[in-house]
Amino acid sequence: MRVVILCSSIYSETASALSVRLAATGYVPAGALALPTLNRATLLRKLGQWGVRDVASYARAKLIPNHGDEQPHAVNPYLQPLLEHGTGVFRNLREVAAFYDFPVAFSKGNDQNAPESIAQLREWSPDLIIFTGGNILRKQLLEVPRLGVLNVHLGLLPEIRGMSSPEWSLLNRVPVGVTVHFMDAGIDTGPILERYELPDPARAESLSDLRNRLIAFGVEKATDVVAGLDHGTTSASRQSSLGEDGQLEDHQFFVMHEWLQAKAAERLTKSRVPAVAEPLHG
Repeated sequence: MRVVILCSSIYSETASALSVRLAATGYVPAGALALPTLNRATLLRKLGQWGVRDVASYARAKLIPNHGDEQPHAVNPYLQPLLEHGTGVFRNLREVAAFYDFPVAFSKGNDQNAPESIAQLREWSPDLIIFTGGNILRKQLLEVPRLGVLNVHLGLLPEIRGMSSPEWSLLNRVPVGVTVHFMDAGIDTGPILERYELPDPARAESLSDLRNRLIAFGVEKATDVVAGLDHGTTSASRQSSLGEDGQLEDHQFFVMHEWLQAKAAERLTKSRVPAVAEPLHG
């Protein structure tokens, strides 16, 4: 099984951790294609999802070397075990690639769909591409791998599509989890490979912590799906949420307003409080 990683930046912890886990399970990537680090679209998306403070913290951890006795660490603590290497951690995908001996290339013109990017992907002859972030993918790229382009969505499909999936899951009382699916021309509408509910989401201390847990959970499950596809034990099924016209119903969500985020955080907090049994009356 020839697997290629498609990512938004060589500093993507998700792409780095996924590459490590794939390699550890016998699937060393055939290559990784990254967007330039200072891609404007990626930066704007992260600002919208994380806010200025978290983006700045992430940039410091990735771009500024550690000094003194400070112990190097992953920004997402749940990816730390995968990224640990020697006395430190892998700080970027280039370090992972050098250790496991696979090539890293960059998309031309900040576009994973550019002709040069397509040509590079075809050169690697992937059976499977795993998408961990970047542009909206076009048909020409989606048709490159033999099996398809795999994505890990931080919500259960088809109930929760689009952005801010963990928060919308909480607000709509849908179990928190991840879906591993093949990508198509729609937004989170491709065939489903596996759905996994996150064990004990109430352990999360915040929405940010919940998202970090889901990302690490998704890295683990994506690798399991790769093995399942390779061994023929996993197959895709069409999303089943159909309207009267036979088309998929639109359950797509977008970045939510701050007051809705606060409501989602409140619901997460309440889920951690044990229910108080009502007294019995005899």
